[in-house]
Amino acid sequence: MKKINIKRFVIALIIPQVAGFIGSIGTLSKMEPWYSQLVKPGFTPPDWVFGPVWTLLFLCMGVALYMVWQHGRGEHRRLALVLFGAQLSLNVAWSFIFFGAHEVGYAFIEIQALWLAILGATIAFWRVRAAAGILMLIYLAWVSFAVLLNGAIWQLNRV
Repeated sequence: MKKINIKRFVIALIIPQVAGFIGSIGTLSKMEPWYSQLVKPGFTPPDWVFGPVWTLLFLCMGVALYMVWQHGRGEHRRLALVLFGAQLSLNVAWSFIFFGAHEVGYAFIEIQALWLAILGATIAFWRVRAAAGILMLIYLAWVSFAVLLNGAIWQLNRV
């Protein structure tokens, strides 16, 4: 077992949190009153749930990223890191499309691309280290729910 590289560990934890912070700029700056006026399905969680859930998900992503960065080798690691970067970029973009631009339909299309990118990253992470893949499965599960929620909000608010 490799010794923990503290510098890499901290960087890996920070990267998703920075992405989350950037995404929150798109979310919080244009969220209200628009979001509260949308018709939402009955399975919509209370607003206070999203912050803690996303913080935890970004933490899990950071730990998974560290595992791949520290323990992966060659092409497997490179592919995993590229897919991780792609899904993280799509994650940030979704906030700006949904909350910033108020484009629920386009956000629904984008979140499906995000889901596919997360699936690819999860598989790639799993191939490097199973524990990293498991941490990404948690994220994939939440985004699966978010796809359903985004789709339902789009359907309920089509004009």
